[in-house]
Amino acid sequence: MAHARANKKWFFTELPVIDYGEAWDLQVRLVAERKKGVINTDIVLLLEHPPVFTLGRRGGIENLTVSKEFLEKEGVSVIQVERGGNITFHGPGQLVVYPIVNLQDARLSVTDYVEDLEEVMIRVAADWEVIAERNPINRGVWVDLKKLGSIGIAVRREISFHGMALNVNLSLTPFSWINPCGLEGIAVTSLEQELGQKVSMDQVRQRVKHHLETVFGVELVPKSLSGLRA
Repeated sequence: MAHARANKKWFFTELPVIDYGEAWDLQVRLVAERKKGVINTDIVLLLEHPPVFTLGRRGGIENLTVSKEFLEKEGVSVIQVERGGNITFHGPGQLVVYPIVNLQDARLSVTDYVEDLEEVMIRVAADWEVIAERNPINRGVWVDLKKLGSIGIAVRREISFHGMALNVNLSLTPFSWINPCGLEGIAVTSLEQELGQKVSMDQVRQRVKHHLETVFGVELVPKSLSGLRA
């Protein structure tokens, strides 16, 4: 659902593969600066992560089905964070989108905001003729009973952070080491898996930006990290 907010601008910063902890620290700093008014514009970060499992507010360590020793050998860390949801996996080939948005200023309820993030992923999938839908089982987007994209957000004093993760070309093997989102017997998919071929991450980034603008009724303005305060 598009929102009419004439001339509303969001900054966006594109990053490469960046360590989860580094991106988390960056979000926390941007949230604090957004609250203080040092930054008076909402911001979207687009990036990828090295392999990592994250646990949401509902925990999820019990949904890890392999040992910590196994993960150490595989070079995959486990991090507890403050977003909603349960356990999930991030890795290269998955596009992660972290909007830092003042929901009060944007006149968005948490539910509407989450549905808008889902809508962005549904439209991106449709660009590749993949039919993705919401599912009452769990937030995010699904192709039949296979999870294509996840959502987990946190809100501090009306400012939302964390966000969404869309599976593009990533290895799906690590999802077999967990019960994704705390759900047993759930399969995970990617655009590559659905199409039987690699998908250009650059093209997916472009389409995500386009649909963010359309769904949220904003104009995305590119900014470097150093230029965010300008």
